[in-house]
Amino acid sequence: QVQVVESGGGLVQPGGSLRVSCAASGFTLESYAIGWFRQAPGKEREGLACISNSDGSTYYADSVKGRFTISRDNAKNTVYLQMNSLKPEDTAVYYCATAIGSCSLRSSWFDYWGQGTQVTVSS
Repeated sequence: QVQVVESGGGLVQPGGSLRVSCAASGFTLESYAIGWFRQAPGKEREGLACISNSDGSTYYADSVKGRFTISRDNAKNTVYLQMNSLKPEDTAVYYCATAIGSCSLRSSWFDYWGQGTQVTVSS
């Protein structure tokens, strides 16, 4: 069964850091492009970052460029999103998803989604 599971969310103060993880089962993550998305209450799902399956190229939304870093650990079959300099507006449920083919920040490009992990940035 193909499945991705996010973990690592929580409560963090503004300016702090957090790393969320996306673990795969039933398939090899490195064979797919993996994207990170988030959705805050009342807002549309937003594409944040993507790492390609071919050469590990990474892509970021302007809203997180320079603060967030996506990476892959093939041995652990896991993709990470390191989030630094967090702001209250980063509060959302964070999702990872898989895609066959090249990277995109459009949610419609992706096939399998996890259940999400809550990130709350507040003092």
